[in-house]
Amino acid sequence: MNRLCSLNTYFKLLLLIASTTVFFFLLYTSLYIYTLKEEERFYKTTYEQYDREIRSLFRLNSKTPTATIIDVTFWDALVNFTKSKDENWYNHFIASEFESYEMDYIGIYDLDRNLINKTTSSRIKSFDFIPKEMMAVLYKSKLKKFYLKIPEGIVEVFAATIHPSGDPKKRKTKPSGYFFMARLLDETFSSSLGNISSSKVKLIAADYVVNPEVDFVVVLLDLKDWKNKVVSKFLFKRPFNLNYNKTKEILFIVVVASIINMLIFIYYTKKWVYNPLKLIKNILETGNVESINSLRKSKGEFGYIGNLFEENNNQRQQLEIAKQKAEESDTLKSSFLANLSHEIRTPMNAIMGFSDLLTDANLTENEKAEYLKIIRNSGSSLVSIIEDLIEMSRIDAKQITPNYKGLELEKCMADLHKSIKITIPKEKEIEFFVVESADKNPKNILTDETKLKQIIVNLVTNAVKFTEKGFVSFGYEINKEKEVVVFTIQDSGLGISQDYSKVIFDRFRRIEDNASTEMKGLGLGLSITKAYVEMLGGEISVKSTMGIGSIFTFTIPLKYDQTVVKSTPRKKISFSGNYENKIILIAEDDNINFLLLKKIIESKNHTVLRAFNGQEAVTICAENPDISLVFMDIKMPVLNGFEAFAQIKVFKPELPVIAQTAYSSFEDRERIMQFGFMDYITKPLDKEKIFELLDIIFMEINSSNLKQ
Repeated sequence: MNRLCSLNTYFKLLLLIASTTVFFFLLYTSLYIYTLKEEERFYKTTYEQYDREIRSLFRLNSKTPTATIIDVTFWDALVNFTKSKDENWYNHFIASEFESYEMDYIGIYDLDRNLINKTTSSRIKSFDFIPKEMMAVLYKSKLKKFYLKIPEGIVEVFAATIHPSGDPKKRKTKPSGYFFMARLLDETFSSSLGNISSSKVKLIAADYVVNPEVDFVVVLLDLKDWKNKVVSKFLFKRPFNLNYNKTKEILFIVVVASIINMLIFIYYTKKWVYNPLKLIKNILETGNVESINSLRKSKGEFGYIGNLFEENNNQRQQLEIAKQKAEESDTLKSSFLANLSHEIRTPMNAIMGFSDLLTDANLTENEKAEYLKIIRNSGSSLVSIIEDLIEMSRIDAKQITPNYKGLELEKCMADLHKSIKITIPKEKEIEFFVVESADKNPKNILTDETKLKQIIVNLVTNAVKFTEKGFVSFGYEINKEKEVVVFTIQDSGLGISQDYSKVIFDRFRRIEDNASTEMKGLGLGLSITKAYVEMLGGEISVKSTMGIGSIFTFTIPLKYDQTVVKSTPRKKISFSGNYENKIILIAEDDNINFLLLKKIIESKNHTVLRAFNGQEAVTICAENPDISLVFMDIKMPVLNGFEAFAQIKVFKPELPVIAQTAYSSFEDRERIMQFGFMDYITKPLDKEKIFELLDIIFMEINSSNLKQ
């Protein structure tokens, strides 16, 4: 047994095939011996088998009509018919379905054994051939099958008592009548049985004597009436050709065929089982790629297993690559966290430290101004870091989607140049200009204006950061063949090494060298820029040489805006009163934010009212007609800023409302402006911007009043 267990699978299969062959050889030999001994009884065995077959066939032939009559005779409507004798009902439900019963006669009798109605085929002319006395027997038995001899021939009769549908087993209620079905056992019926049983079938008289025949197996089937008397017989006859002289030849052929079959099994077992198993063993032990390719060429399951091995091998390689990337990402994240801690603590240190120094009463005005400037700049740096983190999180969460609309490229370039130019530090000797396009686009293109501007602003700001002297330029060209707009941002700054150029758009990557150690940032700006470019359907790349400068290039699809833009004049704002001492409502639930904004506004000699939530803001505006302006916080309890704004506009549509929000993304700002707010301010609050907004709004109010 131990030696058997130690055999490999292939030899086990060979042993199994050999054992099976020997077994069947012994079986054939035993069968031959048994056949010789049982030769004299074989005919009897054949007869018995044939007899069982015929009787089973006959029972099966009667099974469907029996099931039909059982199903029909527990039917409430049929019970009612035995009482109402409604001919219309009979015609509709019985006579019209007569052909589906596949019978030659259907008759319904009441309990008095009177025929209520019947339907017959053209083959039966007899009117009422059901014996009345058998109904007494049927009343007790509930179901009966028997045979009758009528002038047309022998009929097979199926009979059952009628009961309500609630009594399918016919034990709870008494019969309401009798239901009979009959079919004529004619030559067609006999021919059908003959075809099924491969026999010659004919109907014979009850006293017919059958002479035994050597070449045929003959079976007689008695057809009995309801009194169990034989009224006729079915004769089934099938050829019986028994030639034992060829038994040895047949068994010899079987043995030879078995040996050939064994050899074929051995050959294909080696080809289809042994060889693939050998390849699988080699793959599992060594991971050999050639073995995987050979296994994949196999047919059937082993070919599928080969594909699985190949997929597993590819996945393993990908996992190794992913592992390397994960380890690299983990290193980057660790570096990022350390950098994040440094970048946050640096401005926080300045804010906390110089705030403490400001408490010194001996400070001069110049020192105070210098400290305040440091605190303000540090706060701006901190806000910028937080905004980058939030924007990257929004991109990862797929909360940002492009908002496509028409954009005039020339105007966009001019606006960006104007807005960026004023932010360039004066101490930098930089020539900042727009490269004019050789093929200016006369039509508006379809893109997300906010995302496009942010991409250009990020790249230009980055170029300015790393350029102390020289130039920074940006512009675009139309590539009609590739149907893209190509934007280029070029500078003469520090440049980027080849190693950093490959990973410059990865997250948490910063240029770490002697020339850029003083540059601040988390290494997310270019990652956000790349995400925006891909969001718009474009690509971004960089070419750079150390000490000469960098060229950032990105593309967006060239799609023209087909919509017709209708210019809508800006809504006029009109109020009575002078510029001085306006009543301004601040809707703000946070006390510190309210106090700061209140102090800023009161410094301009305006009166400030406060609402703690959106609902209070609506109520105060409705009750105080002298309110000239509202600063509305977007996130408030009861009613948020949008809901409160909508309600105020119902009764004061001309009242200017400025949104104040901590949401700094371009999507949030665009949503605020599209909702109808006059303007918006973001937290942390910019005092100069608030003063500028007050001047613009009240100048527009006064201008409107003068025109009226």
